[in-house]
Amino acid sequence: MSQENRVKILENGPLLCTGDIEVCAPDGYVYGKGDDIALCRCGASRNKPFCDGSHKDAEFENDGIIVGISSEEVEGEGSLVITVRPNSMLVAKGPMRIVCGDESCAATRNKAAFCRCGHSASKPFCDGSHREVEFEG
Repeated sequence: MSQENRVKILENGPLLCTGDIEVCAPDGYVYGKGDDIALCRCGASRNKPFCDGSHKDAEFENDGIIVGISSEEVEGEGSLVITVRPNSMLVAKGPMRIVCGDESCAATRNKAAFCRCGHSASKPFCDGSHREVEFEG
């Protein structure tokens, strides 16, 4: 990859996405495009899908460390497109390196579904908890 796309899981905070990032709706509407985007993963932001710092008031806790996930060989170069699913997860497609809060590399992937309701038992990944908590985003 000429410009590495990274998704860093910040301790007690957002997903920090760097590289060639595009955040869009399923219908193609582009919420934002850039090389440094912070996405809410606590569910409390008033500016969803972006982080507005609400995780502090919400007392969101997650150490930002993940282990035991498999890596894939990254396919090609290009943008990381993150689709914001209504009242649901963030689906990231494209070449990416998922990095833990301590800077260790957790995995390289071509696709991942990230939690944005704050209730997943498998943070930062979605486990469907948004349905149980009736998340609105």
